[in-house]
Amino acid sequence: MDLAEVLTEAAEEGLKHAEKLVKPRRRGAYRTLRPGAGTPMWNACAQLLRAELKPYGAKVRLARYLGLPKQRVTDFLRNGSRMPDAETLLRILHWLAAKRSGRDLSL
Repeated sequence: MDLAEVLTEAAEEGLKHAEKLVKPRRRGAYRTLRPGAGTPMWNACAQLLRAELKPYGAKVRLARYLGLPKQRVTDFLRNGSRMPDAETLLRILHWLAAKRSGRDLSL
């Protein structure tokens, strides 16, 4: 499947479940998003990324490409304690698309 198709399907599934989520009580309560049921597109992206990071050393190479510590990549994907900022996410998607087309930008 194409990356865009997977993310589109995840967004559609997430919209179905988003109505069930609890909304903030007070108006203007802007909170930082955490990975979970409210972030279906990130969940789909993380799942695709985990599949590409199976080979030994791939996570370290991605972290170097992003200019982040390896632990931060682990926090994004495994711990569910952090979300990447917009620029980092765009770099992750760029790396993922290049990797799926046969090029590895982190070498």
